Amino acid sequence: MALDENIYQLRRDKLKQIAALGQPVYRSRYDFTHTVPQILRDYDKPAEELEADRVNVRVAGRIMAIRLMGKAGFCHIQQGGQRLQIYVKKDAVGDQGFELYKLLDLGDHIGVSGYLFRTRTGELSVHVEQIEFLSKDLLPLPAGKQVASGDAGAEAKKFNELTDVELRYRQRYVDLVVNPEVRDVFIKRSKLVQSLRKSLEGDGYIEVETPMMHPIAGGAVARPFKTHHNTLDMDLFLRIAPELYLKRLIVGGLDRVYEINRNFRNEGISMRHNPEFTMLEFYQAYADYQIVMDLTCKIITQAAQDVMGATKTKWGEDEIDWSNWRRMTMREAIIEFWPAAGGAKPQKADFATHESVGKLVQRFNGAHSHIAYDPKEPAGKTIASLFEACAEEHLTQPTIIYEFPTAVSPLSKQKPDEPDWTERWEIYAGKMEIANGFSELNDPEDQRQRFEGQLKERERGDDEAHQMDEDYIRALSYGMPPTGGVGVGVDRLCMLLTDSHTIRDVILFPQLRPEKTAEPDEPIS
Repeated sequence: MALDENIYQLRRDKLKQIAALGQPVYRSRYDFTHTVPQILRDYDKPAEELEADRVNVRVAGRIMAIRLMGKAGFCHIQQGGQRLQIYVKKDAVGDQGFELYKLLDLGDHIGVSGYLFRTRTGELSVHVEQIEFLSKDLLPLPAGKQVASGDAGAEAKKFNELTDVELRYRQRYVDLVVNPEVRDVFIKRSKLVQSLRKSLEGDGYIEVETPMMHPIAGGAVARPFKTHHNTLDMDLFLRIAPELYLKRLIVGGLDRVYEINRNFRNEGISMRHNPEFTMLEFYQAYADYQIVMDLTCKIITQAAQDVMGATKTKWGEDEIDWSNWRRMTMREAIIEFWPAAGGAKPQKADFATHESVGKLVQRFNGAHSHIAYDPKEPAGKTIASLFEACAEEHLTQPTIIYEFPTAVSPLSKQKPDEPDWTERWEIYAGKMEIANGFSELNDPEDQRQRFEGQLKERERGDDEAHQMDEDYIRALSYGMPPTGGVGVGVDRLCMLLTDSHTIRDVILFPQLRPEKTAEPDEPIS
């Protein structure tokens, strides 16, 4: 019999013994007077004060450490991410209460009532007068300490910790229990979302909800997930972005809208990519890319302050200063970070033609890692690839890269003086993109031509190119005011603020490969 199965059965037997003591084995509720964090916060007082003015409490939690020493015992219960010691003495809880205590295991949920005191070592504790069983942990927690019954004074035995990374992600419910730092990351993630909402609503934005299933995969350049609606007998796509629906709302007169929700992209999985991820998108009428650029910097700086209590945060061996924003065009970034081995730095004219861009790629590939080059693709697309290879790895501090090629910006407004370039920007930090914004294209005829250009890319084999969306063009034809729009990757921003170097560490249940089925003689994992 596998170890976990054996423990499971032993604890099932204990559950029967607990029931025989008259204890409900799975209660519906427990009425408490205090939480563990409340007690630790409000009653951090000297022993004399606690004795002079006795504080009675009823508190519940999960057992994370337990010791039995003859007719008394100590254990730590965890609740709200914090631990509190309780002292159980046979004379205080009675025979049945102490029999119950002896049947408890690491991971069980209990409720206790008693009064607060400090032990000889000064630890704030509950002197238990009544103990109630709430729920049994039938599988062993992979962390904690426990001493064998009657082994008073012996060194506590350490259970193996939950260190297998994939197991942590697959069994996040256990990960949250045994690794306090994991819980802390997700508390901070919640604060991040709250901060983003507060900042936008303080600036007059309203939160909306748009469809998750789209008849056309639009709003971004990505490969979608496909599904089928049986009743309507039609194919639908899980949304890759809410952008086109949010801009329809701008047409309808909702001048400042935002949405925080999931996007789905049927692409690779990496340390920075998960097939489903959280985006903040917001759109403001009568604004351009510079106005929403400034707003985005402001709300991210505020988020760092709200979440971390400072505008400087740790990122590996670096420190990111969220109050100091650098700005440069895409062409300026390529010029600045051009490898010395590639010869003289490019000039602005080198980005003007297919031929000159091709020569830049040849020079770069001769001095650096090779990037793919297709002379048939638009020069702007090649320039964007060159930027990613040349500059992105240098962008640790918050940096705004603006003026993107039209070829890779099908929804952005062109620069009036340079039609091959758009009023678009992206924010980089920690060497990765975290936000994207632009002056929204609101000319329906121009938008149709951009979509047609994307269709040609699809014919050339680019299955991520944007599709034609006739209804969106119709919406624009009713007149969309000048508009600035932004998308912020909430997961990546959370990574940077919490010094988490894989996206799986900031998503509660990241996408994983199918779990391997254990062989009959293998332990359950």
